[in-house]
Amino acid sequence: MSVFSIFFVPDIEGLVRELWRMVRPGGKLAVTTWGARIFGPAYSRWLVAVGRERPDLATAFNPWDRITDVASVRKLLQDGGVEDPEVIAEELFQPLRSPDDWWTRTIDQMGPETAAQVKADNVGWLKENRVDRVETNAIYAIGTKRS
Repeated sequence: MSVFSIFFVPDIEGLVRELWRMVRPGGKLAVTTWGARIFGPAYSRWLVAVGRERPDLATAFNPWDRITDVASVRKLLQDGGVEDPEVIAEELFQPLRSPDDWWTRTIDQMGPETAAQVKADNVGWLKENRVDRVETNAIYAIGTKRS
């Protein structure tokens, strides 16, 4: 089972092949990954604020970007040897009691002053745009090895 972690491995296809090799006949391999627009719209604004304050911490690449749709997750499992994986995308949301709910942690590398500026920008933008939830889309995939 891999829960929101497989995308951190540089060779995810190789990892899936190895995990699938270890599954016993009749056993299952389950993989979950973030779906499209994860934590939207708050996350995209957060990246803008981080980029403004600390460009060295902003990145255009997120490892999960490689597998954020059903087709790419299905291909990943099939390339790893899973013959007929079941892949399901769910559009989910996490309600926010207030825009401040979004800000549940800071990034140590920012330092307290930069983190406060990023928080003010991000939370202010959420308030201005009346954002009351963030997307927590997910993709679930299960492969069952034939007996």
